This record gives sequence, C-alpha cells and structure tokens, in this order.
Amino acid sequence: MDTQRSLFFCLCLLVAQSVSAETPTTLLNLMKRLEKPVGRALSSRGSHRNIHHLEQMLLNASFCGHNLTLQTNSIQSLVFKLDCDFSGLSLSSTTLANVSQARAPHAMQFPAELTKDACVTSRPAELRLICIYFFTAQQFQDDSNSSLLNNYVLGAQLDHRPVNNLQKPINISFWHNQSLEGHTVTCVFWKEGASEHGWGSWSPEGCYTELPSPSLVLCRCNHLTYFAVLMQLSGDPVPAGLQMPLEYISLVGCSVSIVASLLTMLLYAHSRKQSDSVTRIHVNLHGSVLLLNVTFLLSSQMALPTVPKAVCTALAAALHYALLSCLTWMAIEGCNLYLLLGRVYNVYIHRYLLKLCVLGWGFPALLVLLLLAIKSSVYGPCVISFSNSQDNGTGFQNVSMCWVSSPIVHSVLVMGYGGLTSLFNLVVLAWALWILCRLRMREKALSPWAYRDTAMVLGLTVLLGTTWALAFFSFSVFLLPQLFLFTVFNSLYGFFLFLWFCSHRCYSDAEAKAEMEAVSSSQMTH
Repeated sequence: MDTQRSLFFCLCLLVAQSVSAETPTTLLNLMKRLEKPVGRALSSRGSHRNIHHLEQMLLNASFCGHNLTLQTNSIQSLVFKLDCDFSGLSLSSTTLANVSQARAPHAMQFPAELTKDACVTSRPAELRLICIYFFTAQQFQDDSNSSLLNNYVLGAQLDHRPVNNLQKPINISFWHNQSLEGHTVTCVFWKEGASEHGWGSWSPEGCYTELPSPSLVLCRCNHLTYFAVLMQLSGDPVPAGLQMPLEYISLVGCSVSIVASLLTMLLYAHSRKQSDSVTRIHVNLHGSVLLLNVTFLLSSQMALPTVPKAVCTALAAALHYALLSCLTWMAIEGCNLYLLLGRVYNVYIHRYLLKLCVLGWGFPALLVLLLLAIKSSVYGPCVISFSNSQDNGTGFQNVSMCWVSSPIVHSVLVMGYGGLTSLFNLVVLAWALWILCRLRMREKALSPWAYRDTAMVLGLTVLLGTTWALAFFSFSVFLLPQLFLFTVFNSLYGFFLFLWFCSHRCYSDAEAKAEMEAVSSSQMTH
C-alpha cells in the first residue's frame, strides 16, 4: 500500500514538473500577449481569438491537485476540478494567492446548482470550472467606449457547456473606493456578436444590481460569462429617500385605477347608449388604461435574476404596447372631440369605430412586434437609480423593472411618441377652451355657467391625458415636484376617468330629466 502511494506521489510530481515546464509557460505567454496594447480593429479580432484560445487551453490543461492558479500583471486565471457532488464555491481576492493587495477586492460565489444540468444526463468523473479575471478593460472595448468600475472584468466558464437560467444566481462582488456621485452603475455581461465594429457589447440581461454598501456593488446573474459594472453619467439624481413614497403612491394609485377602470367598463356595458361611438371610444381608452396599470405593477416584480429572460422580455413588450395603446387612444379622444365640436354637421366616416380600433390597438402592436422581430434585446431589465448622497454621498440604490432597455427606442417610441400625443391633445384642449369661451361671451350672465365650465375644463384635461406632458419637466428644480405630480396624476388616471364618467352620466341624466319635464309640461298646457 505504501509502495502504491509513493508511486502515485511520484507520478503527480512528474506531471507537475512537466506542467510547470510546458503548460503554464504556454498559458502565461498567451496571457502576456493579451496584455499588449494594439490597434482597435486588431484588438477586437485578436482579443476574441486569444481569449477563446486561453479558455480552451485552461479547460484542457493537465495538473496535479484540485486547482491551478496563473498570474500576470493584469490577468489572473484559475482552474478548479469539480464533480457532481459540488456544494458551492466562494472565491475572494483576499484569500486567493498571488493577488496584489493594491488591486480593489473582488469575489465570486457559485451555487451548488452550477453543475446540476451537466450531471442530469450523465455523471462525468470531472468537471472544469475556469475563472479569468481581467484587471484592465482593453480586451472588452465596445462601440461606445464604456467606462467600467475599477476597469475589472471577471469571467467564468464551466467545462465546454453554457450555463444559463440558474434559479439561484451567481454573486459577483466589486469593492471600490470611488465616488459614484453623478453616475449610474449597472451590472452587465459581455455579449458576443452584439456590436458592429467590435466583437461584442455590454448587456444587463439576466443580471440584477444591488448596492449593499457605499463601497460595494453586488451583481446577481443567472448565467456564466464575463461580468463587469458599467458606469454611466446619470441625469439629475433622485434622493433614495423618495423611493419608498413613490413606489407606495404608484402601487396605491395603479390599484385604485384598476378597480375604477373595471367598474367604469361594467357601467358602460349596462349603459343605455351602448351604440354611441363616443361611449365606445371611452370604453377602449379605459381598456388601455387597465392594461397599462396591470403590466406596470407586474413589471417591477419580474425584473429579477431568478426570472427567465423570456418572461421579462415579454412583460416589457406588453408594457410598452399598453403605453403606446393608451397614448394612441388619448389622441383618438382628441381627434374625436375636434370632429364633434368643429365639424359636427360635415363629417361621416364609414365604419368609424372599426377604423379607430385598428388604429388604437393595431398600430401599437405592429410597432412592438416589429421591434421584437428586429431585435428583441431592446426589451428587458431596466435600472432606475436613486442617489444615496444623503448617506455620506457615496453611491446609488438601483431598482429594476422590465421595460425598454434601448436608449434609442426609449427616446423615439416612448418620449417622442408621447410628446407628439401630448402636444396634439394640448392644442385640441386649447382650441376647445377657445370655443367654450367664445360661446360664453355671447351669454350675458356668466356666473351660472362658471362651475359647469370649470368641471368641463378639468374633465377634458383628464380625458385628453394632458398630464402626461409633465414627463418633459424632469430636470433641474422641476424634477422633484414633477416626479410626485406625474406619479399621482398618472397612476390615478383611471380613477379620474371614472370621476369624469360619473359627472358626465349625472349631467346626462339631469338633462334627460329636464327634457322629460319640459315635454310633460307642454303636453299639459295643450
């Protein structure tokens, strides 16, 4: 037995010497080659090949023991031998050997679920987990020359197989001593083939950003690849103390609006004027508001790393569709109001309501489906940052929701579309008020009409959704008042429409009752 053990150790020693003489030298040379700065075009193509070559060599390297560590000036490579009884692994730069203490600390934590899929069909004798840490970002330059926290890129790969959609996320910790004031930090991964000129770009899909302390960014991701923390200049910061009040207002307001929209649609269904096109336009507007509130409440609950990417993408697309539909039906209300007030005797449109439904529901669906067909990655987790400046001024607290993740699409199909709708309805509202004032100027006694005119103006303002124009005042001293006014008015939009319906219904009933009394009195006179 002792002889066999001695032979085994001798064999391991020979293998270790062989590896020490050849394999580590080749790997170190390749790692040093990756460190050399080259031109951008050559860097994109060369880095792609060299990094994949390094991965393959690490996966196939032979060594004695359970792990292998290689270190150059700016790259560190780790190889671990795992099996199907894997119970998890925690790596920290404070415990790893040969790590310069001058570098900012970092850590990676892998769950036991990591090897589950690899061991379902078979139980391989050995699995390789490789970790490659880049302490410079020159190998991962995207088209935007994005800035990364500490310039760190931490990567991991399990054997020759992809690891996706983990139920328990991989935790990647980035410590730093930088001030994040004026910046938004987002956990991202390197997505190959997602760039025109480089070999990839940064994407937040499948990653959730947390800031447990002012000096730590924690990334929770449901897949294995290369990870980093993207630093972007943010607009005017929102204090983190406002996060809970705004979330509470949104939750209560949207819940009230959902109930109000459902109740209004039921009352419209039992209305005596079901064939009236104006009534049916109102019903469609309520339907779009109902869909918008429901998808909005769900979107913040589905932007978690444990939720499959397809679910968040579908919900983000549904939320975008609901918003576009709601804005379109607001514009239709404005157009219909113009036809009623301005050209009441001169217009007839064949199948008017059907054409409006195709426009109000079909056009937004066409835009969203077109985006999904061209590039579905425009939808996904979107990070909203709240400044922690009151807590020693050192960072941000992030909140994620399923929404439009592309800045270009957000600018064109959210802000642009909403801006045109708000502008059109503001013009219609001003024109309607001008007609109202002109009519009242012909009346000698204005006081009896004052209350009804005020209620009509407020009702038209709600009906046309002009409060959405508040979204364009989110800057400078207007930011905080705009946030609260926009959140209150637009989360309760369905409730305000319900009040408009009730007042309009009461006024119609009063008019009908007055007409009946007038008819009955004239009949008694005759």
